[in-house]
Amino acid sequence: MIISLIVAMDENRGIGKAGYLPWHLPADLKRFKSLTTGHHLIMGRKTFDSIGRVLPGRTSIIITRNPAFLPTIPGSAHLKVAYSLGEALSIAEAAGEHEAFIIGGGEIFNQAMPLADRIYLTLVHAQLPCDTFFPELDPLAWQILEEITQAADDRNIYPTTYQALERRS
Repeated sequence: MIISLIVAMDENRGIGKAGYLPWHLPADLKRFKSLTTGHHLIMGRKTFDSIGRVLPGRTSIIITRNPAFLPTIPGSAHLKVAYSLGEALSIAEAAGEHEAFIIGGGEIFNQAMPLADRIYLTLVHAQLPCDTFFPELDPLAWQILEEITQAADDRNIYPTTYQALERRS
């Protein structure tokens, strides 16, 4: 199974502020949906809380340390709970997943970085106040397979660069 991280970060590697994205970029959300639909999304409980629902067309696996955690929300048929990243990956693999997407937050990204095969990165060309950060990327460990730059427009306040990275062998 391919393990992919999907993340948007600012120029300082910031990915969140007080549990939420510090930007609203419809083009990035469209890309996220296109890449992840039909797949398993693995996330920490705080990330799940910030989304607040199961995203349509995807199965969410929430990682929590709380053994009493039982989410009661609509769409819970497409919701699984794991108590470690390893368990979450096993759930996805047992379901026949060929590419699982890890979507955050910061602690989960730190745990997943050594295991990742791919990174789908949105670089937001801004420096925003953040309290959660993406791990440093070793440029020698990753090769850029694709890179697309998008200018800011009336719906997307910041210019962005979309990259698909693959771990070098």
